[in-house]
Amino acid sequence: MPGSAIDRYLERLRSERGCSPRTLASYRLDLGALATLAGPDWAGVTEHRVRRWVAASARGGLSPRSIARRLSAWRGFFDWLAAQGAAATNPARGVRAPRAARRLPKALAPDVALSFVDTAAGEGFESVRDQAMLELFYSSGLRLSELTSLDRRHFDGPGGASTGWIDLDEAELTVRGKGGRTRTVPIGQAARAALQRWLDLRNAWSATRPGCDERALFLSGLGRRLANRTVQVRLKRLAIARGVPADVHPHVLRHSFASHLLQSSGDLRAVQELLGHASIATTQVYTSLDFQRLAAVYDAAHPRARRRS
Repeated sequence: MPGSAIDRYLERLRSERGCSPRTLASYRLDLGALATLAGPDWAGVTEHRVRRWVAASARGGLSPRSIARRLSAWRGFFDWLAAQGAAATNPARGVRAPRAARRLPKALAPDVALSFVDTAAGEGFESVRDQAMLELFYSSGLRLSELTSLDRRHFDGPGGASTGWIDLDEAELTVRGKGGRTRTVPIGQAARAALQRWLDLRNAWSATRPGCDERALFLSGLGRRLANRTVQVRLKRLAIARGVPADVHPHVLRHSFASHLLQSSGDLRAVQELLGHASIATTQVYTSLDFQRLAAVYDAAHPRARRRS
């Protein structure tokens, strides 16, 4: 039955590739659509039916990125079925998604970013915590899930080994990013000071509240690991309160980290390593962003760039 094959495949992704629960949930959704297309048997999926699905999905408004992601999941699944002897061919192998328009990442201007993170924070639990998160996002270019998964130090014992943790003595942090790839990233001086201030408050606060999450770096007011959605909401409120003229979310700070670092250093390979990109092509989008900035300077300053009325 299609459903049982999907369950076995997802278990393989979990055990062998270390896919996160969120990634597995995405795979399950994509493969559920494939099961609907297949009907009672995987042999019902042909290349012609896959192409028809792509065309219908595009007409229905599904984005090229979503179609490409789904096709990628289907290709991997059919490769696995073929290895199990349950499929003769891979009907998704030769099918491509419609080409997506290239979207440049949104980043804050350097002066706006510095003003945002440099604004003095309050003394309360949430204020100190939120400032530490903000500094860490901009200092180290973390993804949202990477930040919320951080432990206050490395743990190895009940509950399993830490997948992400900070080491303030070494001014660095370690995270497991997309594809199970682990990387170590420096922590800047300002972020290090903000984190130390938060850890001092966190440790004193949790000492009087039995049952708090012992490992999590960032805690909610209930003593639990901070949820992704809570971080998004807190960051947006912080930006509004500090007068940032942009829709700020965690990935905007990641993009700002990358583009500002590239503008200063010009070292694309180093930025790739710090961001945890598997391919340099993913990082190269920031060169386009930097060119836009240079083009704007040229248009504003060069006599030949100015249009005559």
